[in-house]
Amino acid sequence: MSSTFFTWLRSPAAREYFFSTHFWGPVANWGLPLAALSDLKKDEEVISGTMTTALACYSFVFMRFAWRVQPRNYLLFACHFTNAAAQSVQDIRFVNYWYRGGREEKLGLMAAGEVPAPPAEGKVLQAIKAAEDSKKAN
Repeated sequence: MSSTFFTWLRSPAAREYFFSTHFWGPVANWGLPLAALSDLKKDEEVISGTMTTALACYSFVFMRFAWRVQPRNYLLFACHFTNAAAQSVQDIRFVNYWYRGGREEKLGLMAAGEVPAPPAEGKVLQAIKAAEDSKKAN
């Protein structure tokens, strides 16, 4: 198996592939799924639902394109599959945080009928207030 691969690697077909857009397009495009995967560790408060949904739809569309183009571009397909999966997870995190009570649970707000806790702030709101306070101090 490896000798066949190395034989192909030295062939003109390999050079043609590595110097084509079928290789460099997907390689450059891997920045999107890598960024999406690194964003999975970030706080849900900073997720943009609109942008995440747009990127997921974009990847679903181009995943189909990579499959239908001849010759099939498996590298591009894998790139968009990874991005679509990561963006879908981000969308689920966004919906759970903003619309299914995840924010209240994370910030420790009381359930309905109990004595309300003082309003809690996320990292983004704290950073905005800190910037406003430093602006006022100057």
